[in-house]
Amino acid sequence: MKFPKLRNTAAVAAATALLFTLMPAGTASAHGYISNPQSRQAQCAAGVVDCGQIRWEPQSVEGPKGLMSCSGGNSRFAELDDNNYGWRVTDVSTNATFNWTITAAHSTSTWEYFINGNRVASFNDNGARPPANFSHNVNLSGYSGRQTVLARWNVADTGNAFYACVDVNIR
Repeated sequence: MKFPKLRNTAAVAAATALLFTLMPAGTASAHGYISNPQSRQAQCAAGVVDCGQIRWEPQSVEGPKGLMSCSGGNSRFAELDDNNYGWRVTDVSTNATFNWTITAAHSTSTWEYFINGNRVASFNDNGARPPANFSHNVNLSGYSGRQTVLARWNVADTGNAFYACVDVNIR
């Protein structure tokens, strides 16, 4: 008689379904970063710099809007805030192009770029969802030499933003 085997299989299937139903859902992580010039998290993902968890998820630097940190206030990615971590510096002109890689498009209010806490550019997307790859041309006149550009992607429908820092040498 095969009923006990069938009953055991059904019990395992039901228990598995119940387990997945009761498991808490994961929280959404940030879903985009500057890929060129390589942001700090892009350098981690490419193995240019030896980093922690950010190496596996460069798109996941998310935190509350308004922060001025490369990690977005996320302690798991604290190495991104360390200016002496060995980041590769990219030569750029005073009119620099920043290429984004988006892995999950969120409605966007604004994109902001900062140097030394001063906003140097802002782009208003009025709630639009960005394409998978796009660029912003940012005027960096008034700055020269080695600088860290902080980019902040402000989501339209949450209190969060995504963060990326790029180390540049402005010529």
